Amino acid sequence: METPGMTPTLHYQLAPCALGQLLLAASPRGIAWLALGDQPQALCAELLAAYPDAALCSDGSLHDALTAIQQYLQDPGHPPALPLDLTGTPYQQRVWSALQEIPCGRTESYSQLAARLGSHPRAVARACASNRVALLVPCHRVLAADGGLAGYRWGLARKAALLASEADGCTME
Repeated sequence: METPGMTPTLHYQLAPCALGQLLLAASPRGIAWLALGDQPQALCAELLAAYPDAALCSDGSLHDALTAIQQYLQDPGHPPALPLDLTGTPYQQRVWSALQEIPCGRTESYSQLAARLGSHPRAVARACASNRVALLVPCHRVLAADGGLAGYRWGLARKAALLASEADGCTME
């Protein structure tokens, strides 16, 4: 357990995946970062920018979590049960919790999610953009009011691919 004032330690691991490159990082409390991109160096730079005071350690300790996430990309109907370490404002935490309630294969608009939270669509969009844990906090399931793709930190092509995969691979209730 981290002691206040200590430099936090994040274990991280990079791996190729169906959506390009995946960078996973975890604190002792859980997954703190899951990013998608094309260039490993750019993903590492983003992690360093987000956690400038962290001691980063790449020691293979995330192998099981990484394998579970890669399997989830192949079979989106079965999300991995991984602990999360989500750092954000109380409002962001509310939005991220609501995102986790959107079932696989379903979507909501920013307006629908905002109405459910008694909030404004722009505030919801900002909280989605602040999500540091792609896939596990499924902000890709939030669409524009007209049903179109809008805003995805890891690129609209990845958002479209995730939604298509979920449409094919999730059991609708």
